[in-house]
Amino acid sequence: MSDPNNTLPFSPWSPLTRRSGLALLFASAVAIGSLMAPHASLAEDKKAIKVGIISGEDEDVWRVVVAQAAEKGLSIETVVFNDYTQPNEALERGEIDANAFQHQPYLDNQIKTQGYHIVRVGYTGVWPIGLYSKKYTKVADLPEGAVIGVPNDPSNEGRALRVLQNEGVIKLRDGTGILATTADIAENAKKVEIKELDAGIVGRSVEDLDAAVVNTDWALKSGLTPENRIAQEPIADNPYRNFIAVKVGNENEAWVKTLVASYQNEAVKAEFDKVYKGTGLSAY
Repeated sequence: MSDPNNTLPFSPWSPLTRRSGLALLFASAVAIGSLMAPHASLAEDKKAIKVGIISGEDEDVWRVVVAQAAEKGLSIETVVFNDYTQPNEALERGEIDANAFQHQPYLDNQIKTQGYHIVRVGYTGVWPIGLYSKKYTKVADLPEGAVIGVPNDPSNEGRALRVLQNEGVIKLRDGTGILATTADIAENAKKVEIKELDAGIVGRSVEDLDAAVVNTDWALKSGLTPENRIAQEPIADNPYRNFIAVKVGNENEAWVKTLVASYQNEAVKAEFDKVYKGTGLSAY
Protein backbone atom coordinates (compact mmCIF):
# COMPACT_ATOMS: atom_id res chain seq x y z
CA MET A 1 0.00 0.00 0.00
CA SER A 2 1.37 3.40 -0.83
CA ASP A 3 1.99 5.99 1.84
CA PRO A 4 -0.63 8.78 1.45
CA ASN A 5 1.86 11.39 2.67
CA ASN A 6 4.72 10.28 0.40
CA THR A 7 7.12 10.34 3.36
CA LEU A 8 9.01 7.13 2.79
CA PRO A 9 12.72 7.90 3.04
CA PHE A 10 13.62 6.51 -0.33
CA SER A 11 10.46 7.38 -2.22
CA PRO A 12 11.33 9.06 -5.51
CA TRP A 13 8.39 11.42 -4.92
CA SER A 14 9.27 12.59 -1.41
CA PRO A 15 8.70 16.33 -0.82
CA LEU A 16 12.43 16.96 -0.75
CA THR A 17 13.04 15.04 -3.95
CA ARG A 18 10.04 16.73 -5.64
CA ARG A 19 11.37 20.16 -4.75
CA SER A 20 14.84 19.24 -6.00
CA GLY A 21 13.43 17.81 -9.20
CA LEU A 22 11.30 20.85 -9.88
CA ALA A 23 14.26 23.13 -9.22
CA LEU A 24 16.36 21.08 -11.63
CA LEU A 25 13.63 21.19 -14.28
CA PHE A 26 13.29 24.98 -13.84
CA ALA A 27 17.05 25.50 -14.15
CA SER A 28 17.13 23.32 -17.27
CA ALA A 29 14.26 25.25 -18.83
CA VAL A 30 16.01 28.54 -18.16
CA ALA A 31 19.25 27.23 -19.67
CA ILE A 32 17.49 25.91 -22.76
CA GLY A 33 15.50 29.11 -23.10
CA SER A 34 18.71 31.13 -22.95
CA LEU A 35 20.16 29.07 -25.77
CA MET A 36 17.05 29.34 -27.92
CA ALA A 37 16.12 33.00 -27.34
CA PRO A 38 18.12 35.73 -29.07
CA HIS A 39 20.53 37.47 -26.72
CA ALA A 40 19.32 41.06 -26.54
CA SER A 41 22.76 42.54 -25.98
CA LEU A 42 24.57 40.78 -28.81
CA ALA A 43 23.89 43.49 -31.42
CA GLU A 44 24.32 46.27 -28.89
CA ASP A 45 27.68 44.88 -27.80
CA LYS A 46 28.99 44.59 -31.38
CA LYS A 47 32.59 45.78 -31.36
CA ALA A 48 33.72 45.18 -34.95
CA ILE A 49 31.88 46.08 -38.15
CA LYS A 50 32.42 46.37 -41.91
CA VAL A 51 31.39 49.53 -43.75
CA GLY A 52 31.11 49.78 -47.54
CA ILE A 53 32.41 52.97 -49.17
CA ILE A 54 33.31 54.13 -52.68
CA SER A 55 36.97 54.21 -53.73
CA GLY A 56 38.81 57.51 -53.96
CA GLU A 57 38.77 60.58 -51.76
CA ASP A 58 36.29 59.07 -49.32
CA GLU A 59 38.91 56.53 -48.30
CA ASP A 60 40.93 59.37 -46.75
CA VAL A 61 37.88 60.64 -44.88
CA TRP A 62 37.06 57.20 -43.55
CA ARG A 63 40.57 56.68 -42.22
CA VAL A 64 39.75 59.47 -39.76
CA VAL A 65 36.33 57.94 -39.05
CA VAL A 66 38.03 54.61 -38.26
CA ALA A 67 40.37 56.35 -35.81
CA GLN A 68 37.46 58.17 -34.15
CA ALA A 69 35.52 54.91 -33.79
CA ALA A 70 38.52 53.11 -32.29
CA GLU A 71 38.61 55.69 -29.49
CA LYS A 72 34.97 54.81 -28.79
CA GLY A 73 35.64 51.06 -28.70
CA LEU A 74 34.31 50.25 -32.17
CA SER A 75 36.57 48.63 -34.78
CA ILE A 76 35.68 49.51 -38.38
CA GLU A 77 36.94 47.71 -41.48
CA THR A 78 36.18 49.66 -44.65
CA VAL A 79 35.22 47.63 -47.72
CA VAL A 80 35.94 49.61 -50.88
CA PHE A 81 33.68 49.42 -53.96
CA ASN A 82 34.18 50.88 -57.42
CA ASP A 83 30.57 51.51 -58.46
CA TYR A 84 27.22 52.43 -56.95
CA THR A 85 25.43 49.12 -57.50
CA GLN A 86 27.47 46.86 -55.21
CA PRO A 87 27.34 48.42 -51.70
CA ASN A 88 23.58 47.99 -51.21
CA GLU A 89 23.66 44.42 -52.50
CA ALA A 90 26.49 43.62 -50.08
CA LEU A 91 24.58 45.23 -47.20
CA GLU A 92 21.39 43.35 -48.03
CA ARG A 93 23.29 40.05 -48.08
CA GLY A 94 24.92 40.77 -44.73
CA GLU A 95 28.43 40.88 -46.19
CA ILE A 96 28.86 44.33 -44.63
CA ASP A 97 27.15 45.97 -41.66
CA ALA A 98 26.68 49.48 -43.09
CA ASN A 99 27.49 51.57 -46.14
CA ALA A 100 28.01 55.26 -46.81
CA PHE A 101 27.74 56.45 -50.41
CA GLN A 102 24.17 57.30 -51.44
CA HIS A 103 21.37 59.84 -51.15
CA GLN A 104 17.69 59.16 -50.41
CA PRO A 105 16.33 59.31 -53.99
CA TYR A 106 18.89 56.69 -55.02
CA LEU A 107 18.05 54.42 -52.07
CA ASP A 108 14.31 54.85 -52.63
CA ASN A 109 14.73 53.66 -56.20
CA GLN A 110 16.91 50.73 -55.12
CA ILE A 111 14.30 49.67 -52.57
CA LYS A 112 11.58 49.92 -55.20
CA THR A 113 13.45 47.95 -57.86
CA GLN A 114 15.52 45.53 -55.75
CA GLY A 115 13.39 45.10 -52.64
CA TYR A 116 16.20 46.02 -50.26
CA HIS A 117 15.58 46.44 -46.53
CA ILE A 118 17.91 49.36 -45.89
CA VAL A 119 17.42 52.54 -43.88
CA ARG A 120 19.23 55.88 -43.41
CA VAL A 121 20.81 56.45 -39.97
CA GLY A 122 23.02 59.54 -40.25
CA TYR A 123 23.91 62.18 -42.84
CA THR A 124 27.47 62.64 -44.11
CA GLY A 125 27.88 65.18 -46.91
CA VAL A 126 26.35 66.70 -50.01
CA TRP A 127 28.05 67.05 -53.38
CA PRO A 128 26.11 69.48 -55.60
CA ILE A 129 25.97 67.95 -59.06
CA GLY A 130 27.31 70.18 -61.83
CA LEU A 131 27.33 70.73 -65.59
CA TYR A 132 30.91 70.54 -66.88
CA SER A 133 32.46 71.42 -70.22
CA LYS A 134 35.96 71.71 -71.63
CA LYS A 135 34.71 73.40 -74.79
CA TYR A 136 32.43 76.14 -73.46
CA THR A 137 32.67 78.52 -70.51
CA LYS A 138 28.97 79.24 -70.05
CA VAL A 139 25.69 77.48 -70.72
CA ALA A 140 24.53 80.11 -73.21
CA ASP A 141 27.42 79.15 -75.51
CA LEU A 142 26.22 75.57 -75.96
CA PRO A 143 25.33 75.21 -79.66
CA GLU A 144 22.17 73.81 -81.17
CA GLY A 145 22.42 70.03 -81.28
CA ALA A 146 25.00 69.94 -78.47
CA VAL A 147 25.67 66.46 -77.08
CA ILE A 148 25.29 66.46 -73.29
CA GLY A 149 26.10 63.46 -71.12
CA VAL A 150 24.07 62.56 -68.02
CA PRO A 151 24.31 59.66 -65.50
CA ASN A 152 22.06 56.79 -66.51
CA ASP A 153 20.88 55.60 -63.08
CA PRO A 154 17.31 56.79 -62.37
CA SER A 155 17.89 59.12 -59.43
CA ASN A 156 20.97 60.85 -60.82
CA GLU A 157 19.52 61.13 -64.33
CA GLY A 158 16.51 62.98 -62.95
CA ARG A 159 18.85 65.16 -60.93
CA ALA A 160 20.95 65.95 -64.02
CA LEU A 161 17.90 66.80 -66.13
CA ARG A 162 16.78 69.26 -63.46
CA VAL A 163 20.13 71.03 -63.70
CA LEU A 164 19.57 71.39 -67.46
CA GLN A 165 16.04 72.63 -66.84
CA ASN A 166 17.24 75.19 -64.27
CA GLU A 167 19.65 76.51 -66.90
CA GLY A 168 16.95 76.76 -69.57
CA VAL A 169 18.45 74.07 -71.80
CA ILE A 170 15.35 71.85 -71.64
CA LYS A 171 11.94 71.86 -69.96
CA LEU A 172 10.44 68.84 -68.22
CA ARG A 173 6.75 67.98 -68.19
CA ASP A 174 4.77 69.60 -65.36
CA GLY A 175 4.55 67.37 -62.32
CA THR A 176 7.65 65.38 -63.21
CA GLY A 177 9.21 63.93 -60.06
CA ILE A 178 12.84 63.56 -59.09
CA LEU A 179 13.14 60.36 -61.14
CA ALA A 180 12.66 62.15 -64.45
CA THR A 181 14.02 60.55 -67.64
CA THR A 182 14.57 61.80 -71.15
CA ALA A 183 10.99 60.70 -71.92
CA ASP A 184 9.84 63.52 -69.61
CA ILE A 185 11.45 66.26 -71.70
CA ALA A 186 8.60 68.49 -72.94
CA GLU A 187 10.67 71.20 -74.62
CA ASN A 188 14.14 71.08 -76.19
CA ALA A 189 14.57 74.40 -78.00
CA LYS A 190 18.27 73.81 -78.79
CA LYS A 191 17.62 70.22 -79.90
CA VAL A 192 20.39 69.00 -77.62
CA GLU A 193 21.17 65.29 -77.64
CA ILE A 194 21.11 63.72 -74.18
CA LYS A 195 23.58 60.85 -73.93
CA GLU A 196 22.97 58.50 -71.00
CA LEU A 197 26.16 57.03 -69.56
CA ASP A 198 27.25 55.19 -66.42
CA ALA A 199 27.88 57.63 -63.56
CA GLY A 200 31.51 56.52 -63.38
CA ILE A 201 32.06 57.05 -67.10
CA VAL A 202 30.23 60.29 -67.88
CA GLY A 203 32.91 62.48 -66.25
CA ARG A 204 35.72 60.81 -68.18
CA SER A 205 33.77 61.36 -71.41
CA VAL A 206 33.67 65.17 -71.23
CA GLU A 207 36.44 65.45 -73.84
CA ASP A 208 34.15 63.71 -76.35
CA LEU A 209 31.02 65.67 -75.40
CA ASP A 210 29.98 69.29 -75.53
CA ALA A 211 29.09 69.11 -71.83
CA ALA A 212 28.15 66.60 -69.16
CA VAL A 213 26.32 66.61 -65.86
CA VAL A 214 28.66 64.84 -63.44
CA ASN A 215 28.41 63.89 -59.76
CA THR A 216 31.05 65.84 -57.87
CA ASP A 217 32.93 62.79 -56.57
CA TRP A 218 33.22 61.40 -60.09
CA ALA A 219 34.18 64.86 -61.38
CA LEU A 220 37.17 64.86 -59.03
CA LYS A 221 38.13 61.33 -60.07
CA SER A 222 37.90 62.41 -63.72
CA GLY A 223 40.24 65.34 -63.27
CA LEU A 224 37.53 67.97 -63.75
CA THR A 225 37.95 71.23 -61.84
CA PRO A 226 35.61 74.03 -60.70
CA GLU A 227 36.88 75.97 -63.73
CA ASN A 228 35.26 73.33 -65.97
CA ARG A 229 31.92 73.68 -64.19
CA ILE A 230 29.52 75.96 -66.06
CA ALA A 231 26.43 75.33 -63.90
CA GLN A 232 25.51 73.70 -60.59
CA GLU A 233 22.36 72.63 -58.79
CA PRO A 234 21.15 74.75 -55.84
CA ILE A 235 22.52 73.81 -52.40
CA ALA A 236 19.59 75.12 -50.35
CA ASP A 237 17.00 72.42 -49.50
CA ASN A 238 19.02 69.88 -51.46
CA PRO A 239 17.39 66.41 -51.22
CA TYR A 240 20.61 64.68 -52.28
CA ARG A 241 22.50 64.59 -48.99
CA ASN A 242 24.50 61.39 -48.61
CA PHE A 243 24.25 59.24 -45.50
CA ILE A 244 25.26 56.13 -43.60
CA ALA A 245 22.79 53.27 -44.06
CA VAL A 246 22.18 49.94 -42.28
CA LYS A 247 19.76 47.03 -42.54
CA VAL A 248 16.24 47.67 -41.26
CA GLY A 249 16.09 46.52 -37.64
CA ASN A 250 19.59 47.68 -36.77
CA GLU A 251 18.94 51.43 -36.83
CA ASN A 252 18.60 51.75 -33.04
CA GLU A 253 21.52 49.55 -32.04
CA ALA A 254 24.29 50.99 -29.90
CA TRP A 255 27.01 50.30 -32.47
CA VAL A 256 25.07 52.30 -35.08
CA LYS A 257 24.94 55.32 -32.80
CA THR A 258 28.69 54.98 -32.24
CA LEU A 259 29.29 54.71 -35.98
CA VAL A 260 27.32 57.87 -36.73
CA ALA A 261 29.04 59.80 -33.94
CA SER A 262 32.40 58.66 -35.29
CA TYR A 263 31.58 60.42 -38.57
CA GLN A 264 29.73 63.48 -37.34
CA ASN A 265 32.50 65.36 -35.55
CA GLU A 266 35.01 68.16 -36.13
CA ALA A 267 38.00 65.88 -36.83
CA VAL A 268 36.20 64.20 -39.72
CA LYS A 269 34.79 67.50 -40.98
CA ALA A 270 38.32 68.95 -41.15
CA GLU A 271 39.52 66.00 -43.24
CA PHE A 272 36.38 66.16 -45.40
CA ASP A 273 37.02 69.85 -46.17
CA LYS A 274 40.68 69.13 -46.91
CA VAL A 275 39.94 66.24 -49.26
CA TYR A 276 37.01 67.72 -51.17
CA LYS A 277 38.31 71.31 -51.32
CA GLY A 278 34.84 72.82 -51.08
CA THR A 279 33.27 70.67 -53.80
CA GLY A 280 31.51 68.69 -51.09
CA LEU A 281 29.94 70.06 -47.92
CA SER A 282 29.30 68.39 -44.57
CA ALA A 283 25.56 67.81 -44.27
CA TYR A 284 24.73 67.04 -40.63
